[in-house]
Amino acid sequence: MTTPIIKSLQQWTTTEHAPFYTPGHKHGWGMGAEFTELLQTAGLKFDLPEIPGLDNLAAPSGAIAESQNLAAQTFGATHTRYLVNGTSGGVMAAILATCQPGDQILLPRNIHRSIIAGLIHSGAVPIFVQPEYVPELDIAHSITPESIAFALEQYPQIKAIMVVAPTYYGVCGDLAAMAGIAHQQGIPLLVDAAHGAHLGFHPDLPPSALALGADLVIQSTHKTLGALTQAAMLHVQGDLIDMGRVDRCLQIIQTSSPSYLLLASLDSAQAQMATYGRELLDRTLALTQKARSELSNIPNLLVLDLARTQPGCRYFDPTRLTITTTGLGYSGYEADTILCDQYKVVAEMPSQRHLTFIISIGNREWDLEMLVAGMRGLAQQASAEIAPITEGAADWQAPLITTPAITPRSAFFAALETVPIEQVVDRISAELVCPYPPGIPVLIPGEIVTKQSIGYLQDILASGGDVVGNSDPTLHHLQVVKE
Repeated sequence: MTTPIIKSLQQWTTTEHAPFYTPGHKHGWGMGAEFTELLQTAGLKFDLPEIPGLDNLAAPSGAIAESQNLAAQTFGATHTRYLVNGTSGGVMAAILATCQPGDQILLPRNIHRSIIAGLIHSGAVPIFVQPEYVPELDIAHSITPESIAFALEQYPQIKAIMVVAPTYYGVCGDLAAMAGIAHQQGIPLLVDAAHGAHLGFHPDLPPSALALGADLVIQSTHKTLGALTQAAMLHVQGDLIDMGRVDRCLQIIQTSSPSYLLLASLDSAQAQMATYGRELLDRTLALTQKARSELSNIPNLLVLDLARTQPGCRYFDPTRLTITTTGLGYSGYEADTILCDQYKVVAEMPSQRHLTFIISIGNREWDLEMLVAGMRGLAQQASAEIAPITEGAADWQAPLITTPAITPRSAFFAALETVPIEQVVDRISAELVCPYPPGIPVLIPGEIVTKQSIGYLQDILASGGDVVGNSDPTLHHLQVVKE
């Protein structure tokens, strides 16, 4: 009998390394004690269907309803719904619940691919606003309240606004101002807070999106807290969201056979944060600050630390550690390979210029010591000098606002043809193509293919990165809408 997945898992779990990737419990170190004991003593016995006495996720009235109510209290929501298809399922349901076919929704261009899936399901028309971009850092922040106000003037029929906060790099825009602008127009502010489940539980972290006035927030509980992979939550407050419609949309997006192990891990996470949240994050922040200090003293290394407000960055999550590696003579992809192979340190996300590490309640002091030692070892091999980097705060200018040539839904269901990559410029993409992680699309269905987008994707592949979503992983061909 051959079991390649099991063998791969066994290989990883028996190789000691410092984990700075999701899930947040980091091999169980940050998981709630009660749930850990449950898994260790009788895990498979609790892999049950929705049998009598265990409630029903689609129409909860017992234990699931009670746990969701407790989670709403813990996270500051009026209503909370458990998600077993990850934040991706919650994002799709949120768009379906607020947009009908043909409705316009305002979005930043640095969105997760699940939002595009929501557009395909709903038939909504995206109005894209370019986020603030810092070329010296090669990092995109959030869109600004001024950009949102400008877009609403140009497109007064917009029915909802969805933003990403925090970004993969830990940046949160001015959500309070965004919520104020949205509410003046009587439309909801939806927040993809996949990486922000821990926010709001410590004064040294950014406030939660709910505390800043968001109407609907989706969080990947598993990414930064003690829940199993794929376990997430959707939170709602205020009167701009039809909760009945949200529930109906979740019923058609989520599986009809939810895992009670996932649900139990969400139950554990809400109790853990309600009881020990501040204490756990005290320790996490102390470890993070020590590592930041030591890493900042390594020559030719830049540690991202956005200590002051700048366009698109109102708050910064210090537990999200991004290190620029190009000053060491390595791309992020090259540095990631060396750190993993030689120093047993595994990052969450490599990119062309950076490595990003998630420090969560599950990380141990040993993990951070391994990270610092690995970066010191990497620096000893450095052959290049870091280019000067400044953080200029430019005056606000009218943002670039774009919309696809045809809706993502129309492109998804259109007749397609496969074209050599040399012939795709100015054609309409039928594929969702993005580096992963972080899963931010470079091409989306319905969008005109540009020379710049193809060049960027080819550079990522040449640097050792991965591009997903396209039918040809080598990117020699691309599917486009048939003319």
